[in-house]
Amino acid sequence: MCGIVGYVGKDTALPILLGALERLEYRGYDSAGVALIEDKKLIVEKKKGKIRELVKSLWGRDYKAKVGIGHTRWATHGKPTDENAHPHIDEKGNFAVVHNGIIENYLELKEELLKEGVKFRSDTDTEVIAHLIARNYRGDLLEAVLNTAKKLKGAFAFAVITVHEPNRVIGVKNGSPLIVGIGEGENFLASDIPAILPYTKRIIVLDDGEIADLTPESVNVYNFNGEPISKDVMITPWDLVSAEKGGFKHFMLKEIYEQPKAVNDTIKGFLSTEDTIPFKLKDFRRVVIIACGTSYHAGLVGKYWIEGFSGIPTEVVYASEFKYADIPISDEDLVIGISQSGETIDTKFALQFAKEKGAFTVGLVNVVGSAIDRESDFTLYTHAGPEIGVAATKTFTAQLTVLYALAARENEDRDNLIKLLEKVPSLIEITLNSSEEVEKVSDKYLKRKNFLYLGRYLNYPIALEGALKLKEISYIHAEGYPAGEMKHGPIALIDENMPAVLVAPQDRVYEKMLSNLEEILARKGTIVSIGFKGDKVLKEKSTDFIEVPKADEPITPFITVVPLQLFAYFIASKLGLDVDQPRNLAKTVTVE
Repeated sequence: MCGIVGYVGKDTALPILLGALERLEYRGYDSAGVALIEDKKLIVEKKKGKIRELVKSLWGRDYKAKVGIGHTRWATHGKPTDENAHPHIDEKGNFAVVHNGIIENYLELKEELLKEGVKFRSDTDTEVIAHLIARNYRGDLLEAVLNTAKKLKGAFAFAVITVHEPNRVIGVKNGSPLIVGIGEGENFLASDIPAILPYTKRIIVLDDGEIADLTPESVNVYNFNGEPISKDVMITPWDLVSAEKGGFKHFMLKEIYEQPKAVNDTIKGFLSTEDTIPFKLKDFRRVVIIACGTSYHAGLVGKYWIEGFSGIPTEVVYASEFKYADIPISDEDLVIGISQSGETIDTKFALQFAKEKGAFTVGLVNVVGSAIDRESDFTLYTHAGPEIGVAATKTFTAQLTVLYALAARENEDRDNLIKLLEKVPSLIEITLNSSEEVEKVSDKYLKRKNFLYLGRYLNYPIALEGALKLKEISYIHAEGYPAGEMKHGPIALIDENMPAVLVAPQDRVYEKMLSNLEEILARKGTIVSIGFKGDKVLKEKSTDFIEVPKADEPITPFITVVPLQLFAYFIASKLGLDVDQPRNLAKTVTVE
């Protein structure tokens, strides 16, 4: 969703802000803008479209400002236009605000301001913040922000600067992510850590209901009552190299190839902290996994492992539906919320709801210090490093790693199950070595408009994930189904123009998958199959066959998902699409 950056310090602010915004592009956006204070004047520049449009509009302007804020907008209120882009200012042009989230009572606040004669320039909910701060200002920006924040309802974060106090940036967090970066003679605000990695690894993670007051030499944090709060400074383990492309054409391709390391690091991370896990699955009557998107698919695979390895009944529920579904939750339940960013708003709210009902809550996240990390009773971490591409790849296999290890932990054959898991990084590497074959197959399907993905058992969720990847980045319609359900509707779609992608390793449902394949062939369907190397039957019966190395049944999802990621990537890339920043999507969804 929207990205916020802020800077106050000794250096020229504009290039720092623009660079930080570029490192937040993965969050998804439709416009961008900056606000600077120079010679006690507010300078605002904002443009619909990509950051490069903003950069073009700034060419030839030699701004020396040492303070500023910037923003990438993902539209929620008002169409993507120059006028609706952030920053937003008050009527006199003395205050500028950038904002992420939704102000739920903005119409009520706007009506009050209109009655007072305020004229609005945009259709956004954000603009009310700028006008309220201007009206509340009595010589102290912190006081004006405090009085404004108390009037706002919803999940939001915002940053503000004013010409009246040109060496000050104030940030507010209440439901949407916001961090502070600590520098030497300079300080930073950002929605996410990668934005400021070139400048500092010292981070303060703000909690909901907190306000950060930044000057070049100081950072002070307060609650919404204006009371000072002592905050710990975290040293992030991420570095700038891990947040750059490193010679790859796209972040997504780089991150696909980083999966052996991500899985290996996550295995080591889990095993090194396994003894600190304060619960056993068997302590609970049931496990409930809540997640969205790719994380939901990881949860579906995890369900098979948890039930298979530990015998504990497990449900997987979309986080966006969880609190509306009247699911009975009690202190006998273990609720696991999966979120790459740890900030996914639906998952966060669902975990809060489960906690209120007495459940023991566990976060599974990739970002230490994220909202879900801080608010869960316990947190399990993936060690995938920063994932910049909007379409999740390495964080998916890292999530699978944690879920597998957690499920295996209580099995009597735990040691052998972990040995299987430790084979996964090398098996993924072997699979990646066949990427040229995947690319050749993908070339044949660039003009297809619809795909059907089929799988069973552990690889049913992998079929769902493969279809999602293709939809996300190529904009080609694709549906994932359990192969056994094909006869209950989807088979009506089968013809020579509808490719069916079958995920069919030689596992307990292999013969069933062959039966599904025959049903497709009988209707003149086109088949792309994913199967084990040496599977002559599957290869002969398929239009195109993509082989993966043989693997034991429990770990097949780690292997079969890789060619599906590559298949989607090559199609989108060859269609000339923006693989890393697909339209309408955001890496971190922070609004309901």
